[in-house]
Amino acid sequence: MPTRTARTAWNGTLETGSGQVELSSSKVGTYDVSFPKRAADDAGGTTSPEELIAAAHSSCYAMQFSALLAEAGGTPESLEVTADVSLGPDAAGGFKLTGIVLKVTGEVSGIDNDTFVKTAQAAKETCPVSKALTGVEITLEASLDA
Repeated sequence: MPTRTARTAWNGTLETGSGQVELSSSKVGTYDVSFPKRAADDAGGTTSPEELIAAAHSSCYAMQFSALLAEAGGTPESLEVTADVSLGPDAAGGFKLTGIVLKVTGEVSGIDNDTFVKTAQAAKETCPVSKALTGVEITLEASLDA
């Protein structure tokens, strides 16, 4: 399996500086980052490490879940996955990721709701990004569309 690369160029201090994160391997884009926008309710057109982690987690989870659904005898027609990644103060100082909420709904033929929910949980536990984020509490909400 290949290694993927992203690069960030940063100028200035944490409070007044800003940077650009480049998705180097895919070359799909360069995105602005800044701490003030990271900590604000309105990101104002910039991304953050938390949003990038959310993108990585939701896409990885969708891939893993679709594979496990097929193994369970289901045929995934569509999956909608969101990952909400929260940042907050760390009692030891600074900040930390305080939680991740994965939400998945799907249209899957050939399985019942119990199988969908069990498989959703298994995907949460076996997704490579979930494994990398074991220091963060990850919760899951899963529902099969009727």
